Amino acid sequence: MESEPRDDLPPLERSYGRRAFLGTIAVGVSSLWWGGAAWDRLSRLAQPATGVVPEGLRSALPSPGGGWRIYTVNPPMPRFDARTWELVIDGLVERPVRLSHAQLLALPRVEQTSDFHCVTGWSVDGVRWGGVRFADVLRLARPTARAGAATFTSAERPYADSLSLEQVLSSDALLAYAMDGRPLRREHGAPVRVVMPRMYGYKSVKWVERITLTARPQLGYWEQRGYDHDAWVGRSNGYG
Repeated sequence: MESEPRDDLPPLERSYGRRAFLGTIAVGVSSLWWGGAAWDRLSRLAQPATGVVPEGLRSALPSPGGGWRIYTVNPPMPRFDARTWELVIDGLVERPVRLSHAQLLALPRVEQTSDFHCVTGWSVDGVRWGGVRFADVLRLARPTARAGAATFTSAERPYADSLSLEQVLSSDALLAYAMDGRPLRREHGAPVRVVMPRMYGYKSVKWVERITLTARPQLGYWEQRGYDHDAWVGRSNGYG
């Protein structure tokens, strides 16, 4: 069963459960140079991960109802119009790009099944995602040699988060526009969201409207409030 957002609570009170897990902030910084060989190597770096939460940890964590909990930081949740929506790709690129919704859907589609883990302790197993790999999206804008990270800006301002390009190009990272055989619903980030199965959900930015290439990862919304920058499941934010 999926819970609804609580608009009657201030944003920080709604997310208090997340912050209770925090101790210190660790900022992971990496940079890569771009070229044909480097791009091919990075695109093949990681294999899809399964079972990233150890059984002992999974059994110790609460998972109320085994379903989704919906978080917002600045309600109401964004809406989009497929006729006017655009995905902007800019920053350290040779050719800034604006993709319409139709153009995004025309890119090579991939599907994967992976688990979703929230840092507050709940998980949803076996989510079926559909979308595009970041390599197919970013090559349209031609990242420059200085590009080493990507910042994802949500239509839910001021939410944004950042990943190294090594992480973005891992084989299970996805820019998703479908879930469980249907287009993303509004509460799950329609029209498009980031999916990082091996990282906690705050890295899987919803309602993405801009991807900005930078030299290094930037502090995201929750990192500025004490979360670990590299949000590996079972190995960050006080776990592991």
